[in-house]
Amino acid sequence: MTKSDAELMEIFSAYDLTGCAWSAAQLAGCDPKTVQRYVTMRDTGGVPPERTSRARSIDAFLAKIEEKIERSGGKVRADVVHKDLVAMGFRGSERTTRRAVAAIKESWRTGRRRVYRPWVPEPGMWLQWDWGEGPRIAGRRTQLFCAWLAWSKYRVVLPAWDQTLGSLTACLDAALRTIGGAPTYLLTDNPRTVTVEHIAKIPVRHPQMVELGRHYGCVVHTCEPFDPESKGGVENTVKIAKADLVPTTTNLRSSYGSFAELEDACAGWTEQINHRSHRATHRPPIHMLEEERAHLHPLPAEPYALALGEERLVGEDRTIRWGDVRYSVPPGHEGRKVWCRVHGDELVIVGRRAHDGPGQQIGGAGLAELWRHQLSTPGRPRIVEAHYPDHPGGNGPRQPRPRPQTKAEERFLAIGPGAEAWLIEAAATGVARIRAKMARAIELASLVGVERVDAALGLAAIHGRFGDGDLASICDHLARSSTIGPTSRADENHSAQPGTASWAAIRATPQNRDNRD
Repeated sequence: MTKSDAELMEIFSAYDLTGCAWSAAQLAGCDPKTVQRYVTMRDTGGVPPERTSRARSIDAFLAKIEEKIERSGGKVRADVVHKDLVAMGFRGSERTTRRAVAAIKESWRTGRRRVYRPWVPEPGMWLQWDWGEGPRIAGRRTQLFCAWLAWSKYRVVLPAWDQTLGSLTACLDAALRTIGGAPTYLLTDNPRTVTVEHIAKIPVRHPQMVELGRHYGCVVHTCEPFDPESKGGVENTVKIAKADLVPTTTNLRSSYGSFAELEDACAGWTEQINHRSHRATHRPPIHMLEEERAHLHPLPAEPYALALGEERLVGEDRTIRWGDVRYSVPPGHEGRKVWCRVHGDELVIVGRRAHDGPGQQIGGAGLAELWRHQLSTPGRPRIVEAHYPDHPGGNGPRQPRPRPQTKAEERFLAIGPGAEAWLIEAAATGVARIRAKMARAIELASLVGVERVDAALGLAAIHGRFGDGDLASICDHLARSSTIGPTSRADENHSAQPGTASWAAIRATPQNRDNRD
């Protein structure tokens, strides 16, 4: 019978201690001939034979197990194999079947394993990105855009509401500007925003992504499916970011009240993890990024147009429509194109400054953020009063502007702003014989001076003095007094009508109370 490894070591140790096969056999608990046989085999350079396995009840079914594993490509489960073997007459336990299936699977995989070539990144070559499911904010889903600079291991995480092409472009632009340059390749998997279809397993690039690469001077590249060596770094970034930023029972992080809170959390996470020493390089990624920036090429001054959002045309009322809601735009952009995108809970409107030519293309200078509005719902437009300086009064009725039609009207309005105010107030209160009073004002202006009559007309408009002799009376007052006192108006609280308050004091005297008694 073949000895086990432990028994052989005990025999060799006992023989080396005593130098006698008979004594070693007593110590090892075996026959002296057995000790002499194994010692002689060791001294001649031989190898002890391995122990032969005993016959098992499943040996008769091993061929059937091999057949099932071969047909399933190594995917069949042991419990499924055990059911079939029981139906064929196998009386052993499921544990025996599991051991046999595991051994045969291991033997089947030998020679069929996929071997990965180590991927050694170069500085300034690769930036990888991927998406991860973010936390919910007020019941709404969010996405985490994760970017990873392969050589320096620098990570950037940005929140977004969705994975649309516009959101992707905005996140890519923000990530590149955070890094401070653009690499040679932008690597990701094959989402529909990057690859529109596959032909003979060749990915067909989205035209917008090709233009994006041309704008930033990069090549947008997609990895092979199930290729951890080329894209495992960014997938680990997604896994770590989700573990730290998404509230769970393990990290005890509280939920986010707004999108701005999630942005702050992502910025803090990016700052923290890039200042921590990386396991592979034993250096903080922020320090390695300073070296890698020398190998990155500069970014264009303006982002790719798709990163700015969707185009909208500003109407003559200085508003654009987004989601069936009207949002106002600052003056000077009527009839021009602007770009709108949703950032958190706000609508960001970007356009060219008012002094730039309307024919300039997106590559020129002059892009600026025009305004940010809180998102609204249909039926509740966002109109800012500061966007309409030439239309004071808001939603109230517009004040009429005097426009003279005759020579007499021109002469009256030429007196000054007091004349305009007098005409507007007199017309609104239905004053009789307005034209005759206007002629009288022109005559007074030629006699006492335009300035005094203009001031008198202004005071008359304020105090509602539109009588025949009111204007001349106010002019006489202005001639006698150099200052104008405060305005006083009679109302119900200050009446000149005599009251009965004095009778209350008389009724309250003790003599009157005695008389009543």
